[in-house]
Amino acid sequence: MLDREGFRPNVGIILLNARNQVFWGKRLRTHSWQFPQGGIKHGETPEQAMFRELHEEVGLLPEQVRILARTRDWLRYEVPEHYIRRDARGHYRGQKQIWFLLRLMGRDSDMNLRATDHPEFDAWRWNEYWVPLDVVIEFKRDVYQMALTELARFLPRPNHHNRYLRSGMRPHRQEEGAQRSALSLDGGVPPAATTSE
Repeated sequence: MLDREGFRPNVGIILLNARNQVFWGKRLRTHSWQFPQGGIKHGETPEQAMFRELHEEVGLLPEQVRILARTRDWLRYEVPEHYIRRDARGHYRGQKQIWFLLRLMGRDSDMNLRATDHPEFDAWRWNEYWVPLDVVIEFKRDVYQMALTELARFLPRPNHHNRYLRSGMRPHRQEEGAQRSALSLDGGVPPAATTSE
């Protein structure tokens, strides 16, 4: 299903864990990493397509995530001609996407890359939100940058006081003020951390 300009409607998914790290999947039998994404079928809303793709590619169910935001408009990227099937050339130009920002409410162990008979990914990892995009195939990098930038303002603010409450200590007033300053400078994004699975 293409629009008049040759773009296929599609959804992209930025999935966050509790530390505001994002899910990256490694495409089957390749060295390229990407966010979950997929086409919108005839009669589906973008949200319905997002939940279907989330289950097909990552194995998560709607109750295991919470929608935090979505892009206001379609974000487009063109696919280089040598990636387009010969019979589609001249008609198909690329993808137009609605991007969703989701919070994982379940556990890492809820992920299942083999939820369907046609897996998209063979590995996954958490990366910091602003990880360099050089692992993404070149023609998708601009749209990833646009989606991450537009949705960054909806990132949940981490609660920096939890470490004191767990230890039974109360933060000192001066330290509280310093933490507020840091939040305003770095946007509340936690320091870089990467884990793999």
